[in-house]
Amino acid sequence: MNATPNSDQSLSQALEFKSGQRMKNRFMLAPLTNSQSHADGRLSDEEFHWLTMRAKGQFGLTMTCAAHVQAVGQGFPGQLGIFSDEHLEGHKRLAEAIKSEDSVAVLQLHHAGMRSPEALIGQQPVCPSDDQETGSRALTLEEVKTLRDDFVAAAVRSQQAGYDGVEIHGAHGYIVCQFLSPETNQRDDEYGGSLENRQRLIMEIAQGIRDQCGSNFMLGVRVSPERFGMQLQEVLDTCQRLIDEDLADFLDISLWDSFKLPEEEAHKDQSLLDYFAQLDRGQVKLTVAGKIRTAEECRDVMNAKIDFVTIGRAAILHHDFPVKVLADSSFEPIAIPVSRTHLLAEGLSPTFVEYMNSWKGFVAEE
Repeated sequence: MNATPNSDQSLSQALEFKSGQRMKNRFMLAPLTNSQSHADGRLSDEEFHWLTMRAKGQFGLTMTCAAHVQAVGQGFPGQLGIFSDEHLEGHKRLAEAIKSEDSVAVLQLHHAGMRSPEALIGQQPVCPSDDQETGSRALTLEEVKTLRDDFVAAAVRSQQAGYDGVEIHGAHGYIVCQFLSPETNQRDDEYGGSLENRQRLIMEIAQGIRDQCGSNFMLGVRVSPERFGMQLQEVLDTCQRLIDEDLADFLDISLWDSFKLPEEEAHKDQSLLDYFAQLDRGQVKLTVAGKIRTAEECRDVMNAKIDFVTIGRAAILHHDFPVKVLADSSFEPIAIPVSRTHLLAEGLSPTFVEYMNSWKGFVAEE
C-alpha cells in the first residue's frame, strides 16, 4: 500500500517532475553561498568536494550555490561562475559527479545587480533604476535585453555541462527580484511600472530557457515573499503566472522562516507557508526553505502539502542530513555554535568556515 502524503514515509518517497527528472527522496540541498571557487569563477576542488559530499549524503536534489551569469553580476568573493565557456570544464565534472550519486543536479542562475560590490566587480553595479544608496546605475533597455539573453545563455551552458536543470534566482533582492520590486524598479519602459511589466524580465528569461533548452530540462524559480519591497500578493500572482504559462517545473520559496506569519497586516490570517501551499499548481512541484532543521520540522512542512523540503544550515552541519532524518524520526542537528573541526570534517574548506564565522553564533570561538 502506498504511504499517505501525511505519513513519516513521505520524506523517503521518490518524486517525479513533469520535465522527467526523478528525485529519490524529498530532500533538496539549498543553494548556499560559500566563497570557495576561484576568483575567475572557475570551480575549485573545495567547492566540488563540498557539493559532491552532499550528493553522497543522499540529498535527492543537489543545487549549486548562486552562479553568476555576467561578470558584473558577481555578488561575493569566490563565487562560482557560469558566464563563460571557460567555466564549462568544472561544471561538467561537477554535474557528472552529482548525478553519479543518483542526485538530481541543478545549477542556480544568479546576478546580484545593485548588490554587486563595486570593489569586487571593478565597476559601477547595475540595477533596474539608479540607486543612490548603493551607487548603482540603471540598465539601458538594450542592456536589460542582454541581461535576459545572458541568463538564457547560462542555462544553455548548464545543459551542455550535463546538469538536469537550472533555477532562476528571483529572490533576496538580487537583480531579478529588483525588477519585480516596485521599490527598486522605477523604470518607465516595458520593464517597469505595472506588475505585468515588472514581471517581464523573469517571464522572458524563463520562456527563453524553455525555448532554448526544451521541456525536458528542469526549470525552477526561487522567489521570496518579503523584504526588498516585495509584496505577498504580487509574489503569489507571479508564481501563479509561472505555473499557468508552463514556465516552471518547480517553485522554490525562500521564506526565511517556514513557520512564520506574514509581515503584512492584511495577510496575518494564515502562515506564509499556507499561502503558497494554496497555489493552483497543477503538475508544478513546490518546495520551501527557511529554518527547517529537525526531522519533526521536515514532517511539518510536508504535512502542509509541500512537495519537498529545502535544507540549508542543517545541511552545512550534516552532509548526510537526509540519512539521519530518515533513520531517526526525532533527529535534531548538532547544536550551534559548532567547532571549526566539525565543519571541516563535514566538507567545508577553511574559506567556507571563515564565511560561516560571519553568521552570528554559528562557529564556536576557539
